[in-house]
Amino acid sequence: MDNLQLDFLGDLKRTHTCGDLRASDAGKRALVMGWVHRRRDLGGVIFIHLRDRYGVTQLVFHENVAPEVHARAEALGGEYVIAAEGVVEARSAETINPAIPTGEVEIAVSRIWILNESRVPPFPLEETVDVKEDVRLKYRYVDLRRPHMQRNILMRSKVSLAVREVLYGLGFLEIETPFMTKSTPEGARDFLVPSRVQHGMFYALPQSPQIFKQLLMVSGFDKYFQIVRCFRDEDLRADRQYEFTQIDLEMSFPQQETIFGVIEPLVQKVCETAGHPVPAAPFQRMSYADAIRLYGIDKPDLRLPPMTSFEFEFQGFQTPMPFVAIRIPGIGKPSRKERDELKLIAQEKSLVMFDEGSKTEAMYAAAREKSGAAADDMILVVAHTGPMRSWRPEEAFYQSCGQFRLHVGQKFAERHKLLDPHNFKFLWVVDFPMFEWDDEENRWAAAHHPFTSVHDEDLKRLTSDPGACRAKSYDLVLNGTELGSGSIRIHRKDVQAKVFAALGFSDEDARKKFGYLLEGLEYGAPPHGGIALGLDRLVMIMAGESSIREVIPFPKTARGTDLMSDCPSPANERTLRELGIKLASKV
Repeated sequence: MDNLQLDFLGDLKRTHTCGDLRASDAGKRALVMGWVHRRRDLGGVIFIHLRDRYGVTQLVFHENVAPEVHARAEALGGEYVIAAEGVVEARSAETINPAIPTGEVEIAVSRIWILNESRVPPFPLEETVDVKEDVRLKYRYVDLRRPHMQRNILMRSKVSLAVREVLYGLGFLEIETPFMTKSTPEGARDFLVPSRVQHGMFYALPQSPQIFKQLLMVSGFDKYFQIVRCFRDEDLRADRQYEFTQIDLEMSFPQQETIFGVIEPLVQKVCETAGHPVPAAPFQRMSYADAIRLYGIDKPDLRLPPMTSFEFEFQGFQTPMPFVAIRIPGIGKPSRKERDELKLIAQEKSLVMFDEGSKTEAMYAAAREKSGAAADDMILVVAHTGPMRSWRPEEAFYQSCGQFRLHVGQKFAERHKLLDPHNFKFLWVVDFPMFEWDDEENRWAAAHHPFTSVHDEDLKRLTSDPGACRAKSYDLVLNGTELGSGSIRIHRKDVQAKVFAALGFSDEDARKKFGYLLEGLEYGAPPHGGIALGLDRLVMIMAGESSIREVIPFPKTARGTDLMSDCPSPANERTLRELGIKLASKV
């Protein structure tokens, strides 16, 4: 309203939030502030639900008691910001609202301050209304007022506090590391920051604090942690953003179990904070090799049964790989239509799925016996077809089976309630391969990073058989999602030299790329190791969301755009000149 008289906050101080008042407060004076959530005008009486992040309080305006205040209430629209003062009154039994904690009382308003008006919001704030994501992100400051977003961001804050409480209690120091660092040649693409004073030179935003936290161990700070922002220029998806947050820690003189002994109580505290059942510790351990053989993936979802491999002679069928039985509990046999659809999916993954019938009766009997299937469990038997273009063909086969298993599980999950999001199955996957073959570069690459320790007994294979070496690395997995990854690091110069040799680095290359870390290792570096957990992913799962955009206050779209602030955006010519940058072309 153009002629609406707005008030100033001045020295007004609220006495209660909109979630505070209870029946025991009846008779007290209260001054509350917030947003107009709902308004009901019954003529001589106006009811307003006033909302802040703590809750909702009902205000009542009586025309016959305070006509001027009632008249101002008539001018209020949705999302107006107001302050209201009055006496807390108990509601009559028939008007109590059991849906809100403040539902037994209301405030009979005697004074009102209109602090700001509001345009009509671009979408309703009720959760029942489905709003397109691009609209939500454009008006994110409005979207963040919606109940589930308030809950998610509050949970994120509580989880961060719980992490700090656990780690401070264990003697960790919270230490900040630089945001402007040297570009790293390994891993994802860096975000580069041009230097104004040294044209043609660039800083990089950190993909992780990896090197700096290792140098902190060299510096004698034996327990470091940080809830840290990281940046990676890689394709976005539901669980990945350009900028994300890690719970990052490092320790001196640890064994692998030492790291687990820190993370498990931390995760238990997070579950408790988020209102979920606290998982029992120690969490299950599984080798990478077993994870691939049993689940076909290095981040198994334990809510579905493992695959079962078995040998079987079947009518001259030739395959270098075993048969694999995939069991889905409690759903019986698939229909003909479902079976035909699954056979096509299997075919896409270079697998053949066998029909269950008289010709395969013995095969399916063996599959049921080997897998321990109950009578009402669905069993599907698959085998390998076609060439495996991989330097680890058996692993590639099991990965195809694992992808098929997940497809089948997800296909029937909703109908048969197979994947309960509140059934948390934590797992440590250990003993990852030290190296993986890079077809593009035609060389070995570090599977984790080049500072990861190799198993002591595999040291002799570093140069003769790199593919057989196992790393002292580990992932924490929850319901098919990798929550974090870590390792015991290399702290000896001679071992580091052997790893670089296996990766094809010359001494000169290694010094050029990692010189300051390598030099640090020469000054009495202690044995050390650590891990980084994805805070966004952890909160996403705790909140029951399917995308980390739902737990990040101001995320980017799948195309890396901030619709609210309209970025990325071009820089002006003066700024580019100061940075010594000339654009080759404009898109």
